[in-house]
Amino acid sequence: MPSEATVLPGGIASVGQLEDLLSTPTDPVVETFRRLPGDLVILGAAGKMGPTLARMARRAADAVGTPRRVIAVSRFSGEGSESAFRAAGVETIRCDLLDEAAVAALPGAPLVVFMAGMKFGSTGAESVTWAMNAYLPAVVARRYPTSRIAAFSTGNVYGLVPVGGGGSRETDPPNPRGEYAQSCLGRERMFEHFSRTQGTPVALLRLNYATEPRYGIIVDLARRVAAGEPVDLAMGWFNAIWQGDASAMALASLADAATPPFVVNLAGPERLSVREVAADLGRRLGRPPAFRGTESPDALLADGSLGWARYGRPRVDAGRLTGWVADWTVRGGVTLGKPTHFESRDGKF
Repeated sequence: MPSEATVLPGGIASVGQLEDLLSTPTDPVVETFRRLPGDLVILGAAGKMGPTLARMARRAADAVGTPRRVIAVSRFSGEGSESAFRAAGVETIRCDLLDEAAVAALPGAPLVVFMAGMKFGSTGAESVTWAMNAYLPAVVARRYPTSRIAAFSTGNVYGLVPVGGGGSRETDPPNPRGEYAQSCLGRERMFEHFSRTQGTPVALLRLNYATEPRYGIIVDLARRVAAGEPVDLAMGWFNAIWQGDASAMALASLADAATPPFVVNLAGPERLSVREVAADLGRRLGRPPAFRGTESPDALLADGSLGWARYGRPRVDAGRLTGWVADWTVRGGVTLGKPTHFESRDGKF
């Protein structure tokens, strides 16, 4: 059985090895699947995290040994994306989630992970952003009124907080900046409304920057350092969490879904300095970084201690993750080509 005791490599040699690591379930995930029977539907599964989260769910279900369907739902517009799910034993359904009739026709399931949403390109497409982030959750909540739903949100709903503090906690009032973050709070409020009125058990997952060698803030920094581009220091601090750990926490949170919703931050334990991480990458890449500007006294930072207490501390620390990204960059490893725009301080993406 895959375990939290899995030995981590010094480097990641291939996409296959990377995806195997990203999809390795933790013991809490396996235990969650042991406790919660029934099929799992993953909505918006073809994004950055969905493929390996779905594979992790499939592996955890197989480890438990009871029959269970894991179903990935998406438009699957990318070439080859649907076949990759099927090769991992995950069923697929093509669906435009903004089509209410199509959502109504989706199979029932006691477990649902909601991953759909819009961030990049939201500026200039505000109406679509609100439709995806605030209207769609109501459609999904009505379709799955008795299911346990783990719904991805974002730490952006908190807004900027002083760097010297411990980061935003789940009990802090939201203070979203910009329409993207506001629409994400709308997502949470829709799930909260239907949780309270229908009794739907929900877990809201406020994610602060999942990272792996193909995507994430550390990848953005590595590419800029390698290209000799200046690193902007205005958003001088950040959280990062190994994407495999974020996926594991999301799946384990299904056991904590409640009414009203259970809220949990998914964030790494380190408060990371953009300057220091870039300097570390520069040493590893053999190219000192150039910087632009100075650090602001506040940033988007979250306290992930509740999640660590519930689901275990992240398996991959920031130092190892930085090393993996640097090694991947040196060897010319493929990236997803989707910068995080983490440096945005006005909430525009």
